[in-house]
Amino acid sequence: MHELSAAQEIVEILHQYLPNPKPNSVKSIKIIVGKMSNILPDSLTFCFEAITSDTSLKGAKLEIIETPVKINCSNCGNDSEIEPLVFACPVCGNNK
Repeated sequence: MHELSAAQEIVEILHQYLPNPKPNSVKSIKIIVGKMSNILPDSLTFCFEAITSDTSLKGAKLEIIETPVKINCSNCGNDSEIEPLVFACPVCGNNK
């Protein structure tokens, strides 16, 4: 489960910028996660809440923004969002 190590990295980055945050001073943390990162947002949230439960970050909400995979078809020129591992244009079916 690499969500745990991602949550730990988020906490470490927070502590770089806020070395000694006061309790309840951090209300939310917004992160962007790409679809190809294979991070499950629910698992990441669970891990983040677990590792911050006895710290000054307790109660801080992790706001996760998922970014889609986007392609530009070299055949028809269409810009599309696709599901990871299906690298084909949804308009014309081109996979090059």
